[in-house]
Amino acid sequence: MKPRKIANLLFIIFNFLLVVYLAEKVQNPKNIYENIPLLKKEIPTVLPASDVKSENTSLVTRVIDGDTIELSDGGKVRYIGIDTPEVGSKNECFALEAKKKNEELVLGKNVSLEKDISETDKYQRLLRYVYIGEGENKIMVNEALVKEGFAN
Repeated sequence: MKPRKIANLLFIIFNFLLVVYLAEKVQNPKNIYENIPLLKKEIPTVLPASDVKSENTSLVTRVIDGDTIELSDGGKVRYIGIDTPEVGSKNECFALEAKKKNEELVLGKNVSLEKDISETDKYQRLLRYVYIGEGENKIMVNEALVKEGFAN
């Protein structure tokens, strides 16, 4: 056989074996992820709100929208991990409802703030988990807005 024919034959055999191997992986997709280290990491456990130590307590003087508040010291806080429809010149659907629910939860109340990895966002708002109440009655506002359908 000529060297060119041998190379073509080896190429065809290699491709055939590759297709057989990949077909097996597609039929058993759980095997695909076994060796990817990032996908093996465990999801962190969420503590009950009553077990969380907050960094400080502040009075909410204004609700800007469904996921942003203003505190008595003038600082603005953006809730971590949720997104609500935006209030503005062109209100998004259910933006006013989300804002109203946020007002019901926090306006005029002292809230506990819990810091995460990032301090602020690009608008210099504090990024925090926000809690109302104390002890067994402590409620994470971020979670409450999602559970009640005002945020995602």
